[in-house]
Amino acid sequence: MLKEQAMSVVFDGSPLKAMQSSHTHAPQTAALSGQELSQEIKSFISGVDTVQGRKLSVREHARCAVRLLRSVPACRGAVLEHLRGVYDEHVSAFLHNLETEGDANSGVSSNLEDIIQEVHGVLSEFIRLNPRAWAPLVSAWAVDLLGQLSSKHAGRRVAPHSSSLNELLQLWMSCAATRSLMEAYSQCLAAMLAWCPDACVDALLDTSVQHSPHFDWVVAHIGSAFPGTIISRVLACGLKDFCSHGAKDQGLVVMGVEKGSRVPKIGSVVGILGHLAAHHSDSIRKELLRMFQESLIPSSPLSPTSSSTSWESSPQLRRAAVPFLLQLAAMSPNLFGAVSAELVELLRPPVLLQLQALLQGLPREELDNMLGLAVHLISQNPSGGARVLRFLADTATPASVIISGPTPSPHEGVREGCDRLLQMLLLHLHKLVYNRSDGVEGNPHHSASSQPKTVIPFLEELQTHVAELCAETLRLERKRHLWLHQLLCLLSVYGGPSVATEALCQLLTQARNPEELALAWQLHTTLSSCMAGLIPAAVARCVAQIHTHTLGPRQLRQLLLNLAAAIQSQDEERRGALSTQSTMAVQMGSAVSGHLHDFGPLLLHGDPVVSHAAVRLLSVSPLPRTSSSAHLLLLARAAVTHFFLALRRRGEMGKVGRDGGQAAEAVNCSVLLLSRFAAYSSLTLKAVLQQLVEGSLHKGNADLFGGQTADMSGSPAVAPSVSPDLGASLIDINCCFGTTVNFSGSVWSVFHAGVIGKGLKVRTDTPLPDPSGVIQNTQTLLAVVVQCCSSSGLNGSINGSRPSSDPDEPPPINAEAAKVIAVTLVENVCPDVANGELSWPPEEHARTTVERDIHIRRYFEAHPVLFALLQVVAAGRPALCYCSAVLRGLLATLLAHWEASREGLSTDSQWHLQASCLLVSCMGEGQLLPPVLANVHEAFPHLAPFEVRLLLLAVWEYVRGNGPMPQKFVFSSEKGLFCRDFSRDGDVARYVAPIHSVLHKNIDRLGHLCWRFQL
Repeated sequence: MLKEQAMSVVFDGSPLKAMQSSHTHAPQTAALSGQELSQEIKSFISGVDTVQGRKLSVREHARCAVRLLRSVPACRGAVLEHLRGVYDEHVSAFLHNLETEGDANSGVSSNLEDIIQEVHGVLSEFIRLNPRAWAPLVSAWAVDLLGQLSSKHAGRRVAPHSSSLNELLQLWMSCAATRSLMEAYSQCLAAMLAWCPDACVDALLDTSVQHSPHFDWVVAHIGSAFPGTIISRVLACGLKDFCSHGAKDQGLVVMGVEKGSRVPKIGSVVGILGHLAAHHSDSIRKELLRMFQESLIPSSPLSPTSSSTSWESSPQLRRAAVPFLLQLAAMSPNLFGAVSAELVELLRPPVLLQLQALLQGLPREELDNMLGLAVHLISQNPSGGARVLRFLADTATPASVIISGPTPSPHEGVREGCDRLLQMLLLHLHKLVYNRSDGVEGNPHHSASSQPKTVIPFLEELQTHVAELCAETLRLERKRHLWLHQLLCLLSVYGGPSVATEALCQLLTQARNPEELALAWQLHTTLSSCMAGLIPAAVARCVAQIHTHTLGPRQLRQLLLNLAAAIQSQDEERRGALSTQSTMAVQMGSAVSGHLHDFGPLLLHGDPVVSHAAVRLLSVSPLPRTSSSAHLLLLARAAVTHFFLALRRRGEMGKVGRDGGQAAEAVNCSVLLLSRFAAYSSLTLKAVLQQLVEGSLHKGNADLFGGQTADMSGSPAVAPSVSPDLGASLIDINCCFGTTVNFSGSVWSVFHAGVIGKGLKVRTDTPLPDPSGVIQNTQTLLAVVVQCCSSSGLNGSINGSRPSSDPDEPPPINAEAAKVIAVTLVENVCPDVANGELSWPPEEHARTTVERDIHIRRYFEAHPVLFALLQVVAAGRPALCYCSAVLRGLLATLLAHWEASREGLSTDSQWHLQASCLLVSCMGEGQLLPPVLANVHEAFPHLAPFEVRLLLLAVWEYVRGNGPMPQKFVFSSEKGLFCRDFSRDGDVARYVAPIHSVLHKNIDRLGHLCWRFQL
């Protein structure tokens, strides 16, 4: 075979012509005679020395081949074929010495290395002198031999793995044979760049296809030496091969799955570019984008300087460029990732129109394949998925009717194409999500499967953009929000409970109206079949956002309002309209009730809109079945504090003339919350009532109910600037003062006229509160107190508080609740009163508690709301008995006032008259007085001060003789109240005698009241 090859090379016409052309430029060597040349050819063919008759050694045979290469260049094909074995022998010896830990420069390797160098010198000189004749031949021979050697010796012990390119490159470049071949190929490539680069690159691609991955080190080295050329020419050669082979016989290849009988070069293109991407990714990206842009420009006649081999000059190659790039991207995710971000920015309307014009000429089947491949690429794109999705949604969304009117969009074809692509993407993702593990096809919601799931890079990347995706979905833009909502469902199923919880939480946070909030219900409906406990998890995530302060006041307000709206939809279920939304509302209410202690502090938020939203949520949220006492007390305190804040905001809104609808709603919600909270348990009832009473008497809230800020003595507070410090020594004054004044034992024995060392107190004029606001606030306070006291289910069987049979009659006041108010009133008005001080002493003994009584009176003066609270206590008999000490102190001061009064009529002392009437009325309502004595207040406005004192003294005497003891009250099952039987208290006539005497004296003015005092 070697002989036939040599003879064909020598005598064939075409090679002979090339030989003659190159021989004129051959290196200068000693010329061989014709006989010597014939002997050399015979020795080369036979392998035997024709002179000595012995077999030639490898080294001698190689030198014979080199002499023929120098003298008869036409024999180059046969000589190069023979030299394959010489190079292989050198590589085998080189690797053997490495394996035996010998010297790589000894033995056979050293005998052949000079031959290798001589061959390299001859070939290098030939290429330099006549590159057109020698470069194509030597390049193809060198790269093919490199591929064979790399594959043959890849399994040797000292050969690194094919993936270790650096170690592999270091090994082969230390071998003289492979280094010589690499240098020869590089020289050929450099020589051919100017006139025929495709031939050299074609050889590289063919070899890469055959010998990859063992040949990758060659590609890496050549690509690093000629990055720009290799990238552009590799792409051009791959495009030509794709157009001639892949498009006809093979069709599109997805992820390297091939159908044709011939191995395409596109796989080698992907491999080469993949190796170059480590150091030349920017050049690859620019070249890929340039190829895409150039393919969209309409072809024009070739210029005189254009190369006939350039792909830009071929319309067929231009049309195949986009499918070719898609195929490259499908086979190499790294290449697609390098260009995807810039490609989206590049797809502006003019480019989209050019792309549409290019794709219109493609057959339907090929266009469908391209769209399918594009969908596959998007779904496998690990980065930039959010940008791609935004581009597709923006382009596919129909133009607004308001903007464009009835005229169709000028890019309607582009819009329809993106619409179709987006629909195919959603369908493809749906298939991937619901069939991502083997064996669960029949159960697509088998989320608990332990089998490994297929990763979808597009959805993986979108998991970090859930908030943005929800915000885009809530824009409700025609078809756009439907696509995004469907994608959000798929993303939630793919990501599992964590992503689904985040999506639902974001929708609940960002929704601004019922239409947007409905998208959250739709998402839950879709996911509820495959995920349990989604709503509790979403509420817990919302609470976590509150604790971490990641939401602004407006966002926090919207979240609370959305949760309240969700819970309020339970009303539909109560009315019998059972639906998915109402069922979900029950779950939402249950979840929120478990986090009431987390929402409670929001009632005291500094922003009124947040506190308003919080009270609205808590007022409609069901209370938990069980809760710790600490949480209940904190909630009670926060709810009561918010109630007073809401009253103040309502008043401020009215003063500035602004619409107080929101403030009034906040007050109503606060009243509802307190009444529901009081009905929860006896602990919450007691806490709410105590804090309501204490709050109404607090100096910060006193002005809401017409009160004034008072100090311990009951006098208005004096500003520090009004009473400057005189520098008096308190201890010195007390020493002198203590020797001259004998204090009583009461802790209230202090002087009220001034401050020691500073003289008399300076009275300051306090602004009068708005009467209408005071009345409204007082009515609101009484309403919430009455609702709390009349709540059903609060130990009703024990204290007799049961619902009234008459629907028009207000429910009775709970006796135990009224007692809580009574005790709290006594503790706040007069803290030093013992709980057992229920009996009344004779009237003349009241002087022993004069200081305490004055304090009580002034407390009533400073807090008019006390009379209203006493009326509530009186309605819950026998609770007023526990206010006995306060009633006694107030009555004692009133008796002292009327006794000392020198006015002609009682109406001249307006406050004392009103206090006397209210006091007797409360005592009558609380059945501390019989009806005949309870009506005496009706005559007070018509009497003189001393006559009022006579009637009040009769009241004192009766209460002293018939002590206000709770044991005197008996529960009436008919009325559902505790009542007192006055017939057991003895004769009342002796207490009525002063009343009749006053009536007779003032018969002209009191005649119409005589019937009220009949026994």
